[in-house]
Amino acid sequence: MSDHAVLQMNNIRMRFGSHYALKGVTLSVRRGEVFGLLGQNGSGKSTMIKVLAGFYQPEEGSEVILWGQKMPLPLNQMDIKTRGVAFVHQHLGLVPSLTVVENMRVTALGQKNPWLVSWKKEAKRISRLFAEFDLEIDPLSTIAELAPVERAFVAIVRAFEDLRASNAGYGGEGILVLDEPTPFLPADDVKRLFSLIRSIVKTGASVVIVTHDIDEVRDITDRVAVLRDGELVDIIDTKTAERQAILDTIVGSRIDAFVKDRNADARVAAIAVRGVRVETGPAFDLDIAEGETLGVTGLIGSGFAALPYILYGARKGAGRITLGGLTVDLEKITPARAQMMGIAFLPGDRLGAAGFGSLSVTDNITLPVLGEHLIAFGLDRSSMTRKAARLSEIYDVRPPRPEMMLGSLSGGNQQKVLLAKWLQMKPKLLMLDEPTQGVDFGARQQIFKALDRATAEGTSILCASTDNEQLEQICDRIIIFSKGRPVIELKGDEITRKAITEACFYSGSHHAEAAE
Repeated sequence: MSDHAVLQMNNIRMRFGSHYALKGVTLSVRRGEVFGLLGQNGSGKSTMIKVLAGFYQPEEGSEVILWGQKMPLPLNQMDIKTRGVAFVHQHLGLVPSLTVVENMRVTALGQKNPWLVSWKKEAKRISRLFAEFDLEIDPLSTIAELAPVERAFVAIVRAFEDLRASNAGYGGEGILVLDEPTPFLPADDVKRLFSLIRSIVKTGASVVIVTHDIDEVRDITDRVAVLRDGELVDIIDTKTAERQAILDTIVGSRIDAFVKDRNADARVAAIAVRGVRVETGPAFDLDIAEGETLGVTGLIGSGFAALPYILYGARKGAGRITLGGLTVDLEKITPARAQMMGIAFLPGDRLGAAGFGSLSVTDNITLPVLGEHLIAFGLDRSSMTRKAARLSEIYDVRPPRPEMMLGSLSGGNQQKVLLAKWLQMKPKLLMLDEPTQGVDFGARQQIFKALDRATAEGTSILCASTDNEQLEQICDRIIIFSKGRPVIELKGDEITRKAITEACFYSGSHHAEAAE
């Protein structure tokens, strides 16, 4: 790594209405380093990236210097790209209805008649490109058909390709900017991504990465800038910094992890699932007690992730579910019927399936309870706004402005809004798919406390996740899946990150050997 700065961002100020998202932030990125941006949700990290990408025009006095040259503001998006800066944004920037190869070629399609493109040749070229990174993704599949992890890799590989194709006049080095690239990725794929990042920086390129995961920051970055409420708090050498010291710097004071008081007493089953099938696995039964938090996990492809979607009617399945004295065949259940039974579901795709980024916080929060706000000539918007404001205060949504679009909030604050939307219903069963992906440490603890309050009031929770730290913190019981069925159960003091990890890999390798 060289001390030579390839990027300088000086006195960056950005305001939305009366709210300052950035308050004069100054930082520089060196040649051949991995530079991290760290902070709580709403601290200004993604705003900083969007200034660099040309999405936002910062206030007068802000300055961006790239490769030693002062750039006119707002930055021109195409100019930034040709100068060797490639981006993977928080929501990946992929078009679900287009194929992988079309998404990979989306920039070129604006410059060339698509009728002149040989899609067969392009598909072969993209296949070779994926093979370089040991990825098995069909270039002719639509993005909607891919798993979240595969979508993330498509976006990342596309950015790598842009970096390689950038103007060689800037030393062939380039700057790769990754805004929250890892929430969709399991641990093994995060390691593969980090391996790619390290190979890139060996060529002299620089990487800017935004993440909430302290362990990831310590693993991959050389230095990290910590932002808090739009201000630069510190720039830390992550190779020598202690984990707790970084956490304390982010929050501004010491913050302790939520610790669940697990109830070891026998509980009465409130939800009974019988004869359910996930993926191609055998039928199995499952019980969830009232007020229990049950975690389901396993290796990618083990089938656990499909369970909440099947129980909610978002994906076809077999079996039946009994809740509140009512039994429904899973082949006939629909999301509307599930909600009538008292089942709520928060999918992992926050803006694609769980909420509407183009609607306000008010509209998102009150969507399930619009009947409460009906008046003679439509909806009582003032009562809707008051309710959204009250729930935003309870769940500490920042900024506390119900009129803001959900998509303009940080990931953690979006999740708080969506959690408030469902918990106000006091559901009998709340199902969660990766509930804290892309959520900072402090916001995670707030979410965990909110879930704990819900279980104390009788709500049962089913949490599907690959985040073992999260499962350890919130679960009373954990079931590990393999080959589409439950194989190991952990409860009480057995629930530790190490035990969950070992159980996942043991179940995967054991059943693979059994199949042979």
